[in-house]
Amino acid sequence: MSHFLPENDAVLTAARGLAQAHAGLIEVNSSPLYLRALDADPARTVGLVSGGGSGHEPLHTGLLGRGGLDAVCPGAVFASPHNRQIYEASAAAAKSDGVLHIVKNYTGDVINFQIAAERLRHDGIPVATVLVDDDLATDSVDSATGRRGTAATVVVEKLLGAAADRGATLEELADLGRRIVARSRSIAVAARAQTSPTTLSPAFELDQGTLDYGVGIHGERGIRTIARPATGDLVRRMTDDLLDALPEGPDEVLALVNGLGATTELELNAIAVLLGDELTARGVRPVLVVPGTFTAALDMAGFSLTLTRLDEGWADLWTAPTRTPLVLPRPSLAPGLPAPTAEPAAASSPVRAPRTGGDRALLDHYARTVTQVRDNLTKLDQLVGDGDFGDNLAGGVRRAVKLADETGADGTAALADAFLNDVGGTSGPLFGLLFQHLATASPADGGAPPVAALAEAAAAGYAAIHRVGGASPGDCTLVDALAPAAESLAATRDAGAVAPLTEAAQAAIRGALATASLRPRRGRASYVGDHALGVPDPGALAVALLFMALADIYEPATAPRLPAPGHITVL
Repeated sequence: MSHFLPENDAVLTAARGLAQAHAGLIEVNSSPLYLRALDADPARTVGLVSGGGSGHEPLHTGLLGRGGLDAVCPGAVFASPHNRQIYEASAAAAKSDGVLHIVKNYTGDVINFQIAAERLRHDGIPVATVLVDDDLATDSVDSATGRRGTAATVVVEKLLGAAADRGATLEELADLGRRIVARSRSIAVAARAQTSPTTLSPAFELDQGTLDYGVGIHGERGIRTIARPATGDLVRRMTDDLLDALPEGPDEVLALVNGLGATTELELNAIAVLLGDELTARGVRPVLVVPGTFTAALDMAGFSLTLTRLDEGWADLWTAPTRTPLVLPRPSLAPGLPAPTAEPAAASSPVRAPRTGGDRALLDHYARTVTQVRDNLTKLDQLVGDGDFGDNLAGGVRRAVKLADETGADGTAALADAFLNDVGGTSGPLFGLLFQHLATASPADGGAPPVAALAEAAAAGYAAIHRVGGASPGDCTLVDALAPAAESLAATRDAGAVAPLTEAAQAAIRGALATASLRPRRGRASYVGDHALGVPDPGALAVALLFMALADIYEPATAPRLPAPGHITVL
């Protein structure tokens, strides 16, 4: 605990103590301060260097040695190292192919590592950087700095350490590191703040029976304070948040259960089992579940969960041997967690073969389209909201596909079930209402829905969304695409148009794109005012994509086409 830090040169003294405990493995350079591994694998052609504020041990220094890092630069408690430390440590650790910096996304760390990199390049030493930004609590449009770097740093350092020992080049390691970061997300909670080394008191106070949700590893307050739930309910909530935030990929994960300093091994082991159960219940295979204290916040009473979607060979990199102060668990499969199998359906709901007609084709088409444009929708939402819309929409559609596969449910009915019951936030349930009404227009034989029925369903969906959320055309929400599509269907139904779905899709597209010129009056975008001007509403775009899918399935000759996915406006 920070009650007993030495009054002078605390970090240097601790570094000397680590080297003393691991004689022959680590040496300490005192001015400037850095620690260097003495036992590098001879196959390694790139030096790995990391570092950051002290107080997070065993982060960084615990992975110093064979199979891990070549040098570590510790700053003062919760303070970034100086660029001179990083520069000289990197020069000492550099190998024939240069040096790779592994940097947590904090302003001081980023700036000092960048300055050191400039100095190294000036000296002719090749250098690349992997920026770790895994903390989903700070995934907000309000933050210009982006997500913080937290416990996923351990995963990055371990996997890259193993890859470096296999002779990977600088470019290969940088690419691998960035892919690991992209597939990793973390969230942390705390029941008690860390002890301030200055005041010897908790850095902040929490009322009895509450938790801070989304805390940082420097003792930053969470994004919200919540009533303390049962531990199982808390792990379930954190698991849901992590899976919703994770990018698409294989359903095999590495799960890190990290203590923040004062959380006991007993607690972390129990949380690991709860996390494994939650993942398995969701069809996600926890190939590796690793409990322990890896990234502390001095003596904070709390824990974080990190999920990394595994790519081919990554599990082998984790289990590769190391010779470092920290001995990481190396399970081949989480104990007691067999590979998941599909749960049997309830007796009252026998499993049926999935529908293969137009309604199921619509679901599959919409799922492909949403997957294609998910990142673009997320970018748009980051400009006007909280940046979660693309992932929420994709997650809901993914759940609907799984539900249709397992139960044989109709496509729009599966969408309604998934979005009403499983997708959180504001837009998810609203889309669920729309899908619920559209499902009533789906004919039993799987053929094309009658225009009259579809017009009534679209109008009813709009009416329900208006009743619940109060949004009207012109408010810059999803109804700016839905209302004109419903009106077009009603008009073409009466006029007997040749391609009514195509006309409805075109009306939805025009309505969605027109939101770029509107100042939002409803939804989260209304909080950013004029900053939303020029940005089309992501929800309206998603509605337009749905009507485009309808037209493409039932009127392929005339349906509007989706351009390349890199176009920021999506349509």
